[in-house]
Amino acid sequence: MHLPDGIVPLPLALAGYVASGLIAWACLRRIERKPDPRRELPRAAMLTAAFFIASLIYLPLPPVSVHLVLNGLLGAVLGWFAFPAILVGLLLQAVMFGHGGITTLGLNGLIFGLPALASYAVFVLGRKLSRSPRSDALFGFVAGAFAVAASALLFVLLLLWQMPAELDSALEQQALRVFVIAHVPVMLLEGLVTATLVALFVRIDPALLVRV
Repeated sequence: MHLPDGIVPLPLALAGYVASGLIAWACLRRIERKPDPRRELPRAAMLTAAFFIASLIYLPLPPVSVHLVLNGLLGAVLGWFAFPAILVGLLLQAVMFGHGGITTLGLNGLIFGLPALASYAVFVLGRKLSRSPRSDALFGFVAGAFAVAASALLFVLLLLWQMPAELDSALEQQALRVFVIAHVPVMLLEGLVTATLVALFVRIDPALLVRV
């Protein structure tokens, strides 16, 4: 689901950098307003590492292969930290393994980071509506599944918008449909992973989750 270098025009890639930079700046400003911003840094570092590793483990789903994303989990657990954490993880993937791209780092940040922030909003809203372990797990599932679905949708829409004219549009659209269908199991799996971890955090220490 990562955009590689050279797949989008340079002006769009630069716009992605500007947008991701502004969103990251806004997130950091919100983090600075917390009573003790540094308290959450170890948790953010741990989940950044999880995001980094998960995207490198591919699951074969013929005729394609997919990987876990975990951006919904980062949104539910880290809140405003999620977007900067995802940018760091994407940068490390691009530099160390060529996974994604340097020029497309900003756009990839939007593809994964915006759904993470949206999942954060969904999870916080759910916890405001009902504060019970079962409802926390339910909204954790929704947050995890929604983030994957939203990232896949953003990825597909961006590729359809920037599809070169020389390509066979019908063939490319068919490939993108296969891509979306292949991510349905990932969406459900990530929902289950997020729900399980949210339920575990609630039992161990509810303070591990974002505050409502």
